[in-house]
Amino acid sequence: EVQLVESGGGLVQAGGSLRLSCVISGLNFDDNSIGWFRQAPGKEREGVSCFSRSDGSTYYADSVRGRFTISSDNAKNTVYLQMNSLKPEDTANYYCAAEFFRCADSLDYGLGPRIYDYWGQGTQVTVSS
Repeated sequence: EVQLVESGGGLVQAGGSLRLSCVISGLNFDDNSIGWFRQAPGKEREGVSCFSRSDGSTYYADSVRGRFTISSDNAKNTVYLQMNSLKPEDTANYYCAAEFFRCADSLDYGLGPRIYDYWGQGTQVTVSS
């Protein structure tokens, strides 16, 4: 059974940092990709970053490029999202998702939510101004 469990959310002031974790079980570390998404109240789910575990390639939404970094620790079966220079508009519930593909093989580089079958429960990030 595939399970994804996010943690690391919280309340932070603008300009601050948080590191989200996505612990993955039931998947190999080399044949799938992990995406991070976020959803604010009343808004659609937005792709933040995609990480291909087979080759380590990474992709980011324009809104977070240069501020967020996705990485992994295969020994811990965990993918991280390091978020720096946080802004109030980053406030959302953040989800990780998994699917058997490479980010580069999809038209939107894995930043569209529809391709993913496996989702975590989410972790809330609130950035105060």
